[in-house]
Amino acid sequence: QVQLVESGGGSVPAGGSLRLSCAASGFDVSSGCMGWLRQGQETERAGVAAILAGGHSINYADSVKGRFTISLDNAKNTMYLQMNSLKSEDTGVYYCAARQCSHLNWMYLGQGTQVTVST
Repeated sequence: QVQLVESGGGSVPAGGSLRLSCAASGFDVSSGCMGWLRQGQETERAGVAAILAGGHSINYADSVKGRFTISLDNAKNTMYLQMNSLKSEDTGVYYCAARQCSHLNWMYLGQGTQVTVST
């Protein structure tokens, strides 16, 4: 059974930083495709960053490029999202997602962690 457990969310002022973690069990982050999705109050859930096939390819949404960094710790089977220079529009629930790279759609989602950026 695959479980993805996020942590690290919270409230920060604009310009601040947070690091989200996603601890995976039943799924090997080093060989699968992993990502972070975000759902704002008035926006649909959308991809923020993805790390594919253990880091062979990394992609970011245009809105976070240069500010967010996605990474893996294979020894801990954990994915991270370092978020710097946070803006109010980064506010939302962040979900960890995983899939076998042969699949196009995310197969597994975590329960989400709330990030609130205040101005």
